[in-house]
Amino acid sequence: MKRLSVMLIAICLTAATASAQKPAAAPSSPAAGNTWKVDTGHSTAGFSVKHMMVATVRGTLGPISGTVEYDGKDVSTIKADIKIDVTKINTGSAPRDKDLRDGGFFEVDKYPTMTFKSKTVQPGAAGTFKMIGDLTMHGVTKEVTLDVEGPSPAVKVQNGGLKVGATATTKINRRDFGLNYNSVIEAGAVVGDEVTVTIDIELNK
Repeated sequence: MKRLSVMLIAICLTAATASAQKPAAAPSSPAAGNTWKVDTGHSTAGFSVKHMMVATVRGTLGPISGTVEYDGKDVSTIKADIKIDVTKINTGSAPRDKDLRDGGFFEVDKYPTMTFKSKTVQPGAAGTFKMIGDLTMHGVTKEVTLDVEGPSPAVKVQNGGLKVGATATTKINRRDFGLNYNSVIEAGAVVGDEVTVTIDIELNK
């Protein structure tokens, strides 16, 4: 009996030691499975602004990159962290694009990117929501609201991944971000102050 008791105590001590030495399980990271990456080749950041108060000039700001957190079901889970390379701004006119990259506008040598980081989401009617976040451009950060259509239903692709898309639009005053070019004609400013920005985005998971 004494020998049996000693054996039982030894077994218990061995089990306790093994349990203490067993590495702790890594903490779960549910958000990791909800990360969608911007498909740069199928996403566009466009803008439009009045020229001489009579016509609208349109262009693209540059390639988009970044990530979006989304559980695939509830838009309130969406969190966006987006970057746009404004060194590639393009309006279809080389002289105008050079002016936009220079000191009167974006100063891309000093501020090569603009970023948007979301803070809150306000669900709207079906297929729409508002996303509020910080837009940083030309070294200035301002809170803006994006009106978003989407996200689309997820589509499965050949490699087993998923794709969704959305379109976001906002209007900003360029002077709020220090883009103060101020040439004028009799009718008014050569370049309007209000700029409409539209982002068509495709995401991969």
